[in-house]
Amino acid sequence: MNLMKGIILHGGHGTRLRPLTHTGPKQLIPVANKPISRYVLEDLKNSGITDITIVLGAAYPEKVKQYYGDGSDLNVKITYQIQDAPRGIAHAIGLCEQHMGTSPFVVYLGDNLLKGGINHLVEEFQTSNQDAMVLLCQVKEPQQFGVAKFDGEGKLTQLIEKPKHPPSDYALTGIYFFKSAIFTMIRQLKPSWRDELEITDAIQKLLDDGYNLGYQIVKDWWKDTGTPEDILEANRLVLDEMKPKIEGKVEDNSSLQGRITIGQNTNIKEKALIRGPAIIGENTTIEANVYIGPYTSIGDNVSIKQGEIENSIIMNNCIIDIKDRITDSIIAPYSKIISSKNTPHGKRFIIGERTHIEL
Repeated sequence: MNLMKGIILHGGHGTRLRPLTHTGPKQLIPVANKPISRYVLEDLKNSGITDITIVLGAAYPEKVKQYYGDGSDLNVKITYQIQDAPRGIAHAIGLCEQHMGTSPFVVYLGDNLLKGGINHLVEEFQTSNQDAMVLLCQVKEPQQFGVAKFDGEGKLTQLIEKPKHPPSDYALTGIYFFKSAIFTMIRQLKPSWRDELEITDAIQKLLDDGYNLGYQIVKDWWKDTGTPEDILEANRLVLDEMKPKIEGKVEDNSSLQGRITIGQNTNIKEKALIRGPAIIGENTTIEANVYIGPYTSIGDNVSIKQGEIENSIIMNNCIIDIKDRITDSIIAPYSKIISSKNTPHGKRFIIGERTHIEL
């Protein structure tokens, strides 16, 4: 049996996440202090897949290579493939044909998160006679996704990309299992109205040509992190699963309430209050009288001098010094938010790298 390989799609412009994506790809935005695509890579590795191709787009490919390198630090082997323009998921997969060879493989969008991972699905696909398997999830707004249509017996008969009148509320997640027959279908595709080669069209060709297409339904949660709200929700979901771990210095244990992770060389001063679930990275200082509320992720080398923060992501190397509350916010690296007056009321931010705000 051929060992399964993996493809991580790391392209796209991340327009709905600007200004966060003006300085890096959306898949490297951290959720619970770990880049989103790192969860994807670890899921592949934990499923026994260590030969991985990352397809890079035009959005800061050098930052992805710098972060992952050849994969040896993570005990995987990474090959990079450049997609010169956003020509669709099917086009990106087609670029990897030579590297995949005759092996079965998993395609995983680099901005998707799946609770519980794909380990059991990999085993099932490898032992099945399926030529492809798609992972479906029940969603509230199926018209935003590729949607599955079933016959009366629950057999998958059609996949429709972003339909105005969805035939079901089961959407394609960004996780696909394929055997090499998919490459034959991709070569026959013509660009859609979006000028992209659609993966739904390629899978439909498999169906139409009598290949065996299976599907599984997500039992827990799946998250496509395309908007700031999605990223904050993913952050909440991941923090809810996290086990507490204290490696830094906590001057007064009564400062901590609930499940909290604190990294090395981080100092939580007396009279600070942190309510979990929350994660605080390394070399960070939380001063006295600061309040960190639930569902907050704070990165490395951060200084929180005063203020209250809740349901937010503060990335590395930030300084927060305000007599105010920050909620539902994503603050990019090297940002500074400093207070100059005494008027406390909640503030909400989505700000890009190296921003300086004085309030």
